[in-house]
Amino acid sequence: MVDGSKAATSATVGRKGNASEPMPHLTPAERAARGKAARAEVPRSSHGAWTPAENRPDPIALLEQQATDRVPELLPIRYGRMVHSPFAFYRGAAHVMASDLAATPRSGLLVQACGDAHLSNFGVYGSPERNLVFDINDFDETLPGPWEWDVKRLVTSLEIAARGNGFSDKERRSIVLAAAAKYREAMQGFASMRNLDVWYAHLDMEKFVAQATSLVDPKRLKAVEANLAKARTRDSLHAYEKLTRIVDGEPRIVSQPPLIVPASELLPLDRDELSSSIRDMLRAYRRTLETDRRHLLENFRFVDIARKVVGVGSVGTRAWIVLMLGRDDQDPLFIQAKEANASVLESFLGKSEYSNHGQRVVAGQRLMQATSDIFLGWHQVKEGVDGRPHDYYLRQLRDWKGSAEVEAMVPQGMTIYGQMCAWTLARAHARSGDRIAIAAYLGTGDVFDKAIAEFAARYADLNEIDHKALVDAVESGRITAEVGV
Repeated sequence: MVDGSKAATSATVGRKGNASEPMPHLTPAERAARGKAARAEVPRSSHGAWTPAENRPDPIALLEQQATDRVPELLPIRYGRMVHSPFAFYRGAAHVMASDLAATPRSGLLVQACGDAHLSNFGVYGSPERNLVFDINDFDETLPGPWEWDVKRLVTSLEIAARGNGFSDKERRSIVLAAAAKYREAMQGFASMRNLDVWYAHLDMEKFVAQATSLVDPKRLKAVEANLAKARTRDSLHAYEKLTRIVDGEPRIVSQPPLIVPASELLPLDRDELSSSIRDMLRAYRRTLETDRRHLLENFRFVDIARKVVGVGSVGTRAWIVLMLGRDDQDPLFIQAKEANASVLESFLGKSEYSNHGQRVVAGQRLMQATSDIFLGWHQVKEGVDGRPHDYYLRQLRDWKGSAEVEAMVPQGMTIYGQMCAWTLARAHARSGDRIAIAAYLGTGDVFDKAIAEFAARYADLNEIDHKALVDAVESGRITAEVGV
């Protein structure tokens, strides 16, 4: 395996992701030579020849290990969601896959890895300029690491989702090959671009839809346009109308246990104490924002807070929604404070340079995304209800956020969507890693594409076995699952 830390360039994340460390500026030719040298030592075809290790850890034990830092009463919801299907299991099993990927070949070329780059962790949201952009939208596991791990997780998610949708072997292979090829071709394109052009590159959804008229069935294109229009309605005002009611003249978040529970029902504090505590937290969090956004946030006052269950893999972590009001009750702002634990990658790649995992998430998100939420920041609660400190990152709850309905995709739609995700992932990696070296490693042929397609099929087989193991664990009583929540 090539040691990427020994030949790092100024365009490459260091082993600990510290961009401030002095690094030599190599020429494009030297960087390309570095990628070709990595290819000679770690052949591209080697990424496909994968089998589970003989001493592979029990996947259920890994899930149980991960659960030790989570809210116990919420864990049955997590398992109930994961047991639904092999794809749902895969979404929640980032730690399991990281354990498996640790033994796979690595080129030694590092990037800021997402750590959980499956296709449901991409989607649309509103940019500060009020455009709909498409990007990665989950960074809980982000850490400097091998670019291959993200590619393998993304392409395998397409294989698993395609199986769940009943696609044929030929259709599935076409989908995963198209995604792998798009990543490779996109990286070739980014390798030839100037640094600033790479930094500004993004996928504008309005432009994409306009260009997709010749690629997508007109009926399905209308459905895409309808979903994008719906995303534009998903904002704080929409959440306010859906999640609150007026109590004694003030809006309050409606209790919908176990998914939404007001803090007043969970914490041993009266409302005045709770309000004072949250205001202190908001003041500390504001300091992690840019000064203009800090000023904007100061124009909102705290009103209410509740715990909200989110996602699949995230269920059990502490996630709160904070209701704030601006000029009047028609000017709401919902901030989500989501707990950040250690990345699942840290057990295999080393600890983050950041002592606060909320800051780790924010730093990774800002590096990988084309544009980030204006209220993206972090905070640490020194002493939670359990007496322990907890790290959080904060952002808007809803800001034109939308995601694709994977289960409703047809082969043509999943092919296009997979290519969108692959291009976006390549862009994120090109911003943080040595795009020229990675492009040289990948080359212009389809050797890597075929290897990744083979890996995806093999890992999808294993994922089905792991999903069945969770089903069996639930049936035996080892795991308690609450289905349908």
